Amino acid sequence: MAGRVLSADFPLAVYNRNREKSAPFGGAGATVAASPREAAAGADIIISMISDDVASRGLWLGENGALAGASRGSVLIECSTLTVGWVKELAAAAAQRGCELLDAPVTGTKPHAASGELSFLIGGSEAALATAQPVLSVMGREFIHLGPTGSGALMKLINNFMCGVQAASLAEAAYMIGAGGLDLSKALAILTHGAPGSGLVQRAAARAFANDFTPNFPLHLMAKDLGYAIAEASHLGHNLQTASSALSIFKEAIAQGYGDQDFSAVIKSQQRR
Repeated sequence: MAGRVLSADFPLAVYNRNREKSAPFGGAGATVAASPREAAAGADIIISMISDDVASRGLWLGENGALAGASRGSVLIECSTLTVGWVKELAAAAAQRGCELLDAPVTGTKPHAASGELSFLIGGSEAALATAQPVLSVMGREFIHLGPTGSGALMKLINNFMCGVQAASLAEAAYMIGAGGLDLSKALAILTHGAPGSGLVQRAAARAFANDFTPNFPLHLMAKDLGYAIAEASHLGHNLQTASSALSIFKEAIAQGYGDQDFSAVIKSQQRR
């Protein structure tokens, strides 16, 4: 995402908790900041992509947080997959600084980010979205404004819990295929070309068949998203039974050492049982 912004000749400052990851952008003309506050100083648009609530809170808040460096009138874009509660808390903190927050998590993986084909699920004001549109247009192909603050965050959790459920069901199907002595190639072809064959199922099956679990989206983050979705549904008065079952399967995979591999490795974890 930072590479896309830089390639469009926007002035860019970058910060990463692992400074080595910022180095390539420095070599391409970006300013490498020593803190989130330094990266945010003087920026009209401040974008965050981070792993979870704890990391997001640490990046935005505190003496060296991005909010401390944000100028009045700037638009903050939080692209991470987070809880609705934290997003609303962050929006309130931004408002106290005279800034506006868009919660704008994305769908897509590394290849989509590199080619500028992410989809943004957006909560927040129309005015803030209009201000952010030129930068968002460099990073994505679709911008869906879903409503007020928290709407994007909620939709992303719904999206990801459904993805996790599909991956977990494919993992259990793969176990049955193996245990029942079926030909894996033929069985996967039936599943991926038939009614169950969503895009996610097709990609996960292809990775499993190729035994390639290089992470585009790490398995431990899918488990995190399932947990967030379960908690959010509970706040709304519902028990996500399918997500809870899927989370158990993903936790098994993490216990087996697959947490840092692509989430499709959940299939491999079930085959080992």
